[in-house]
Amino acid sequence: MGASASELPRPTIAELGILRILWVLGPSTVRKVYEHSQGGNGTVGYTTILKFLQIMHGKGLVVRDASQRAHVFSAQLSQDQTQRQMTSFLVDNVFDGSRSQLVLQALGGNSHASADELAEIRSLLERLEEEQS
Repeated sequence: MGASASELPRPTIAELGILRILWVLGPSTVRKVYEHSQGGNGTVGYTTILKFLQIMHGKGLVVRDASQRAHVFSAQLSQDQTQRQMTSFLVDNVFDGSRSQLVLQALGGNSHASADELAEIRSLLERLEEEQS
């Protein structure tokens, strides 16, 4: 059985890049992750991807199936679980536990939410208000 989100270290930016690939592709060999990461630019080497996956496995961020010659790696946590873990860290440590300050900063900063994002936020707020009534 895997570790819970609160028991695992937060991934670094580079590790998040690899996790995003695993969330899209599902369980993958180092070769598949490497090929997907290239996107035509060739900036990250195969051995770099391999090293990151080995480190991530050691941290518990990915699981490794070693039953075949080419090891297959999968994300330990889903994208949603990882986002929740990182959001909780931000709320607790950067915004002193204030979810509203996080949201206000995200919506009022230099970047602006699209009309679709605002509609999704309104829908979520309405659903949360209904649940509290």
